[in-house]
Amino acid sequence: MKSAVSVRRVSKRFRLGTGGHRGYRTLRESFMTAINPSRWISRKSSRLVEGADANEVWAVRDVSFDVTPGEVVGIVGRNGAGKSTLLRVLSRITAPTEGEIELRGRVGSLLEVGTGFHPELTGRENIYLNGSILGMARSEIARKFDEIVAFSEVEKFLDTPVKRYSSGMYVRLAFAVAAHLEPEILIVDEVLAVGDMQFQKKCLGKMGEVARCGRTVLFVSHNMTAVKALCSRGILIEAGRVAVDGSVDETVDRYLTGGSDMARTGQIPEDAPRHQDVPDEARFRSVQLTDPRGNPTNQFYYGQPLRVCFTCDVLKDIPDGHWEVSISTVDGTQVTYATTMDGGCGPMFIKKGKHEVAVDFNVTLLPRDYTIDLGVHHEDGKTADFVQRTLDFTVERVAEAGTDHYPWPRSRGFVRPTTAWKLS
Repeated sequence: MKSAVSVRRVSKRFRLGTGGHRGYRTLRESFMTAINPSRWISRKSSRLVEGADANEVWAVRDVSFDVTPGEVVGIVGRNGAGKSTLLRVLSRITAPTEGEIELRGRVGSLLEVGTGFHPELTGRENIYLNGSILGMARSEIARKFDEIVAFSEVEKFLDTPVKRYSSGMYVRLAFAVAAHLEPEILIVDEVLAVGDMQFQKKCLGKMGEVARCGRTVLFVSHNMTAVKALCSRGILIEAGRVAVDGSVDETVDRYLTGGSDMARTGQIPEDAPRHQDVPDEARFRSVQLTDPRGNPTNQFYYGQPLRVCFTCDVLKDIPDGHWEVSISTVDGTQVTYATTMDGGCGPMFIKKGKHEVAVDFNVTLLPRDYTIDLGVHHEDGKTADFVQRTLDFTVERVAEAGTDHYPWPRSRGFVRPTTAWKLS
């Protein structure tokens, strides 16, 4: 079977700033460059003979992969990794500096709010314009028109210029057009984050429907729950290159852990991915889980309390600080958290030095895999240090004693509440 998308050694280079003599050129300079082929090598690579300099950056470098028809692939990576640039190249918005791309089928792209829309035209006119750009006949657009409008929920404003739309209305209409005009290849960037939760759920359902119809979907998102629910395969982009190309579980795990053993050992390295609003103020060093008797463990019985112990080097006095411990699923969904400001307690003075902190959780977690996130913050919300997925652990279906095992074949939700039933 031929690939729907074939990417071969694709790279994309950008020039930062103007860089002295590399600024804007006169018409004469541009003309002389055009008629002097010695300044260029083959058009296929489009590389300047003068070579790279400090003002050049490779956003995508030597990327190769194939996507079969009907496959749903999640492309993940941290901000600045090159994901959006790659999708813009695949969507033919920008040309690659090097490499070749083959797309077999009509492509529908939703990369940013309003891509392919004209702000002065109405919503109605933009549906026809965008459909024509995608290669649709007017009769084909008319056949899908009512369905597009119903999905976008902008019928009331259909004859209003889209420049007056809110970002949510804009993206609803843009997604409706891209998804309903039946492209063989649908490319969607993180733009869905603009919509509300109900709209995001609706879009994910539509992309799943598109995939079940045998069409190809490339999906970029920072929402790992959505990626795992929608995709069967994942590609992790790091520094413009493919770091992982495999199952979605493998790819998401590598993305969340950064390829380190931190989530297994609880030892937090210096170069662990961190969020710091105030740099060089604090650094978490380690975390450990214990049972109520103080025994270190990463596996807990159903209903068993757990204790989180961690160490942190505070490099400067934090006069208005508080500690935070969060429990999340391994794909990034926050389950619950506790801070030292719970119960009306105010911020504390956290002195410079090494701190050892412990907190007991008496929440009844349902059976599944979880992880610990650690934070130390100022009262105004600024973060001194925050590290996600510092240590993974599992809650078993079996209780430690008695018959209070978890009875259902799959977990529904994350926690078991304390309830009081009254029956008559």
